[in-house]
Amino acid sequence: MQPFPLIETPRTILTVLHPGNAHLLLAYQQENRHHLAPWEPERDSQFYTVEACAARAASACRAFLDGNAVNFIAIGRDSDTMVAGCNFTNIVRGPLQACNLGYSVAKACEGRGLMREVAAAGIAYAFEELGLHRIMANHMPTNVKSERLLRTLGFEREGYARAYLKIAGKWEDMVLNALIHPQG
Repeated sequence: MQPFPLIETPRTILTVLHPGNAHLLLAYQQENRHHLAPWEPERDSQFYTVEACAARAASACRAFLDGNAVNFIAIGRDSDTMVAGCNFTNIVRGPLQACNLGYSVAKACEGRGLMREVAAAGIAYAFEELGLHRIMANHMPTNVKSERLLRTLGFEREGYARAYLKIAGKWEDMVLNALIHPQG
């Protein structure tokens, strides 16, 4: 029996990153290396290798099985390639019941509402299947596309953190956002 969820959206199928689909991650990251670079930590050339992607896939699989994270990859129905990623990490149980959301979309798929489709499906899973109460997501103040995406998904701005994350080699400020489960 497959331990991983399969979530269908109109244009994609979401599943958990695992060693059997690490090749999809490798192709996605190689193809979108320059597109994603301004929004991610600095990556050396080793990050884009078969071995590194296999290790990240194995780690993502363990984190899912341990209940610590759900790293979804979105596979295009028409392409059989990874077109987006939607990650729910740092899952905390107990009285908090929360996680952090991270996401990315392939350059070729930008501006078509695909990331919203994928993120909405992932959020529904996090609330309904994982029983989480709160999802937190941050964006750089200059990343208006992320800000717009989070607003359309219902996230609310909760704060501003100076020099919060080192992105592309520079400490960047972040706008802090959260989404609370609609049923409280």
